[in-house]
Amino acid sequence: MTVHTRPEWAVRLECERESRGWGKAALARRLLANVGITDPGPDKIRNMARQIRGWEKGDHFPRDWAPTYAAVFKIDQGQLFPANADESKGHSPGTVDQGPTPDEGDDAVKRRAALQLLAAFSAGTAIPPGVLEQVLSGVEEALGDPLDIDEWERVVHEYAERLILRPAGSLVPQMTADIIAVGELLKKQPSPSVREGLLHVSAELSGILAVDLGDAGDERAARISWSTAKRAADASGDRDLRVWIRARQADEACWTERPDQVITTLTREAIEIADGTPSAGLARAHTARAYLAARHGRASEAQASLADLKRTFDNLPPGANVRGLFGFREAQLRWGETYVKTLLGEATAERSLEQALALYMPQAHRATSNLQLMKAAMLVRSREVDAGLRHAIAAIEAQPEAKSTGRRLLSDQILRTLPEKARTLPAARELHVLVA
Repeated sequence: MTVHTRPEWAVRLECERESRGWGKAALARRLLANVGITDPGPDKIRNMARQIRGWEKGDHFPRDWAPTYAAVFKIDQGQLFPANADESKGHSPGTVDQGPTPDEGDDAVKRRAALQLLAAFSAGTAIPPGVLEQVLSGVEEALGDPLDIDEWERVVHEYAERLILRPAGSLVPQMTADIIAVGELLKKQPSPSVREGLLHVSAELSGILAVDLGDAGDERAARISWSTAKRAADASGDRDLRVWIRARQADEACWTERPDQVITTLTREAIEIADGTPSAGLARAHTARAYLAARHGRASEAQASLADLKRTFDNLPPGANVRGLFGFREAQLRWGETYVKTLLGEATAERSLEQALALYMPQAHRATSNLQLMKAAMLVRSREVDAGLRHAIAAIEAQPEAKSTGRRLLSDQILRTLPEKARTLPAARELHVLVA
């Protein structure tokens, strides 16, 4: 029994469809609509989907439907179906269609990857994970396929800096593709030192992904990413990273109001692993402890955690004072102090807020927008309800893209602290709608 590869036009049809996220039935509807059949019944859709399956397998050429395919995909027919494409033979009876698997040979796999890349590019969608790597694999093999962990670390820290400047969720597709790429490298059984470096990178990427997913509102996906990040960090053996992953997860858990026990366990683990060694992660752990105590009105406990935070900050190594997600600078210190003091209703909260605002870059919209929401909370607590609500609405409308777990919780806290009669005010209803 012989094995035949599919014609390139057949592979291209499948790649173009998949790059748009369409199933065969969805494409069937579009093809039929293009020829004027706008309300096809289930049988007609099934029959068309069956034809699509045959075309994508290369069983026969879609001679009558070629112009329609080109119109639906918005691709020139000559580009979609090269000259003499209709002369490509389909499968003979008794042959086996193996599809685009490694059995086709390395050249066929690379050809399919190239078509997938072109399909994604022409559709304006993200290049599927692994496709570009496959296209470039021949060059990498010729160069000896060197694995540069330092280059991966630079990628990680670029993400860490971009995250605080970009809208929530905007980096998820790129980070997901890079996490898959690192996973594929780990499958190649690298040397122990390289494996350790790749685990370090995967823990960092998974942690950044978890933060972005949480800010985008997908708490379940964020929890799964945190779990992977924690296991990878533990396997990497990097103490500071193990501390940071737990502390940052605890910080995020405060903003999503997860159970107290979750936050307490994570901060305790982080502090125990740190064993007194100052790091950005340890500073985060003390911050999360202060948040939790302040949330329950335990002022002395919150102040003690802030003191631990300040002591840790004063002794941070030079490498911790970097911009981005993995650093802990004075801006983060003042931000944390402001939130704790706001929750406790302290008179010095406004001074801390002014200090924090002065330290952040103007482009750090999420951080500065949330500080403005803290200002709104201060106004409401001081019985300036109308002014506080207007300030909160203005802060959100000024930076509508700066969505985050912090924005959602801070807005909810403002609404919860409103006097009973004020909860039906138009401004209160507007704020509720803005963060719903």
